[in-house]
Amino acid sequence: LLFAEFDDAANLLAANPDATTISIDEPTEIPKNQHGRLQGPGREEDDELLGTDDSDKTELLAGQKKSAPFWTFEYYQTFFDVDTYQVLDRIKGSVFPVPGKNFVRLYIRSNPDLYGPFWICATLVFTIAVSGNLSNFFIHLGKPTYHYVPEFRKVSIAATTIYAYAWLVPLALWGFLMWRNSKVMSIVSYSFLEIVCVYGYSLFIYIPTAILWIIPEKVVRWVLVMFSLCLSGSVLVMTFWPAVRDDNRRIALATVGTIVVLHALLAVGCLAYFFDAPELDFPAPVIPAHNVSTVITKS
Repeated sequence: LLFAEFDDAANLLAANPDATTISIDEPTEIPKNQHGRLQGPGREEDDELLGTDDSDKTELLAGQKKSAPFWTFEYYQTFFDVDTYQVLDRIKGSVFPVPGKNFVRLYIRSNPDLYGPFWICATLVFTIAVSGNLSNFFIHLGKPTYHYVPEFRKVSIAATTIYAYAWLVPLALWGFLMWRNSKVMSIVSYSFLEIVCVYGYSLFIYIPTAILWIIPEKVVRWVLVMFSLCLSGSVLVMTFWPAVRDDNRRIALATVGTIVVLHALLAVGCLAYFFDAPELDFPAPVIPAHNVSTVITKS
């Protein structure tokens, strides 16, 4: 068979070799917006909150690195590969949470780190210990029977409490999300490093709060702790609620409720132990009576 249009095209090319040819092919890929419509109108919002859309996949594929063995220094160096501007931006995001925005997607997913959480916890430990000692000093200031003695054990107690919370609770939550993900495919499991990062940055608001706890007024202290709890707790809720809301309703609510209760127990426990400890009654010093011996002489 002979096609006339091909002969005409060949003749044109022979007459003008410098002519530009254009090839028109049928598109083989489905547009992204059409693919999103096939998934459903509400799925785009879920991907926006959870960070599971195509932009994240492209970003992760573009930033793939060869992972070093865990026994080498280079393996742990990647956990601290963050600059000052990123840390400040993440601190700002934890102090001023944006409603409807996921903290992991906005600040953490591109480069989760341990630098910020480690130093935030260390600063919080010393802030609570020092502020607790100063609070105890100001409460008993002016009492003649009070002798100030620094309580260095508060540093070790605060360090054990805060670092245990910042590591054990994320570990338990990570294991729970992995377990639920094996049962419900729509459950999104964050990495352990991402969960630790969220918890570490959420504790920053308690550093200025612990400094203000020095004020010897219980009403002011409890107002401050409630305000800080609402800010830091909202970061955790807005981060983990989109990941579990496709699960069973009771399990999802119980998970978020447990996260909030544990976070509240940390704040209230630190306030009650380090700042609102019951005042001790210092008894007046007992002056020992001198033994008076009387000599009786017989006349």
